Amino acid sequence: MINIALIAHDGKKPEMVSFVMRNKTFLSKTKIFATGTTGSHIEKEGFNVEKLLSGPRGGDAQIAALLATGNVDIVIFFRDPLDKHPHEPDVQMLMRLCDVHNIPLATNPASGNYILKGIAESLKEKEG
Repeated sequence: MINIALIAHDGKKPEMVSFVMRNKTFLSKTKIFATGTTGSHIEKEGFNVEKLLSGPRGGDAQIAALLATGNVDIVIFFRDPLDKHPHEPDVQMLMRLCDVHNIPLATNPASGNYILKGIAESLKEKEG
């Protein structure tokens, strides 16, 4: 099973919900980790979510720890580049750890779609 982390800054939460709904078939077959508020929005759409703390309260750091220990395969983090975030050091640490551990990271819906499509095609090849 693929473990995926979903995170969205406040201004991007509606985009995350839309993304999740457009990719419902794929995501319903994964284990979803999410920061607190993002996870609540995703749960309302019928998904099982392991909710962590909100980003500013340490949720980004919790996800970073999960990926550093091999428990997250993909991170989709819809960041709001036009707003300031008090937990920006945690965001940068999470992104750095994705690079250190070679974890695919999408920061917008277009890159998220490409990552999910690529993984779906890779899984089909393994089955066939």
